[in-house]
Amino acid sequence: MVTIPEPDADARAHSDALREGIRQFIAAEGGRIPFSKFMELCLYAPGLGYYSAGARKFGAAGDFVTAPEIGSLFAQCVAEATAPVLSQLGGEGDFLEIGGGSGAFAADVLQAFEAQGILPRRYKILEPSADLRERQAERVRDVLPTHLAERVEWLDGPISESWRGVVFANEVIDALPTTRFVIGDEEVLEEYVELDGENFTITTQPADALTAAAVRSVELRLDAPLPQGYRSEILPQLPYWVQAVIGPMAAGVLLFADYGYPRRAFYHATRSDGTLRAFRRHHVVSDVMAWPGLQDITASVDFTALAEAGTDAGFSFAGYCTQADFLIANGLEKFATLAEGACADEVARLRIREQVKRLTLPSEMGERFQVMGFSHQVEFDAAFLLGDRSYSL
Repeated sequence: MVTIPEPDADARAHSDALREGIRQFIAAEGGRIPFSKFMELCLYAPGLGYYSAGARKFGAAGDFVTAPEIGSLFAQCVAEATAPVLSQLGGEGDFLEIGGGSGAFAADVLQAFEAQGILPRRYKILEPSADLRERQAERVRDVLPTHLAERVEWLDGPISESWRGVVFANEVIDALPTTRFVIGDEEVLEEYVELDGENFTITTQPADALTAAAVRSVELRLDAPLPQGYRSEILPQLPYWVQAVIGPMAAGVLLFADYGYPRRAFYHATRSDGTLRAFRRHHVVSDVMAWPGLQDITASVDFTALAEAGTDAGFSFAGYCTQADFLIANGLEKFATLAEGACADEVARLRIREQVKRLTLPSEMGERFQVMGFSHQVEFDAAFLLGDRSYSL
C-alpha cells in the first residue's frame, strides 16, 4: 500500500483555516450545504481553495499531471486541428482557453500557431484563480517572445460581445462542482454536507426539482432505471455553464478534452458509488472531505451530457474520440519526428518517445481521456477523422 506523505505544518494550518471557514459557512446556512457547494468551497474559496491558493498543483511536484505539462506535442496537435478554423475566420478569430493551468499550453500553442503561419487575433484566458493567473503570466513572459506574449490577456468573466474563434478546455469540466445524488425508495435524494462535531459528514435530503428532473431524464435514456441506493454525480448546470463560457459566439468551434465516459458507461451498474475522488501527490484519495484545500476533488465527465449541452447551445456536433486518436489524426507522428530530429542526443529523443507514450497508450492518457468538438458556421469535422466514437453516446 502506498503511503501519501502527511501535510507539513504550513499546509495543515492552511487546510485548518479553510475547514473552519467551511464550518462557519455551514452554520450560517442552517447546518447543511449541498455537496456541490462543499466542493466549490474546497476548490475555489478565495485565497484558500485548492485552485485559489498558492500550492503547486501541476507537474511532478504537484498532485497531478495534465497533457500540456508533459511536453509541447499536445499543444502542437491542438494547433494543427484548430488552425484551419482560424484561417476560415480570416484573421479575426480569437482563442479562448478555459482554465489556463500553469500557462504551459498557452505558451506552446501560440508558438505552434506561429509555426503554421497563422495566429489568433487575441489569446484570451478565462481563469478564476488569481494565483494561477500570476503563474500563467510569468510563464508567458518567460517563454514567449514579446510579439506573442502581447497577444495574451486574462478575462474577469465570459466574453460579453459577439466574437469568433476557438474555445478550448482541457480537464475543466471534471473540476466543476458536481451534484451528488442517491436513488431513494420513491424519489431522488441529494447529498448534503453537515457537521458531526468537528467533522464533516454526508447526509441526504429530497433533491430539488432541477436535480430530480435531470436524474429522471438520464434514466429515460438508459437501458433500465437506476436501482435504489445507486449513488453518482450529475451536472444539471452544464448546459448553462457551456452557454455562459462561450458567450455570444457568432462563428467558431468548441474543443473539450477530459476523462470520462458516454452516459451508459458513466451510469453503469459497476459504478454504483459514482466517479467522485480526490488527488493528492499523484495518488487517488477516496476521502474527498479530507484536507480541504490540499487535494483536488474531481468527477468524471458524462460525455453524452456534454454532447447535449453543446448542441443545445446551437452548435453542430463535430466529433468524439479518444485522446490518442485525436492526436494521431492531427499530426502527432509528424510533430514527434520533427522534435526527435531537433534533439541533440539520444536522451532527449527518448524523452520525446516517452511523451508520445504517455499521451497515447491505453494504460496512460490515450483512452482514459477523450476529446469532443462542436462547430458553428465553420468546418471542423476534419479534426475528427480517426476513431469516431459518437455511436457510443
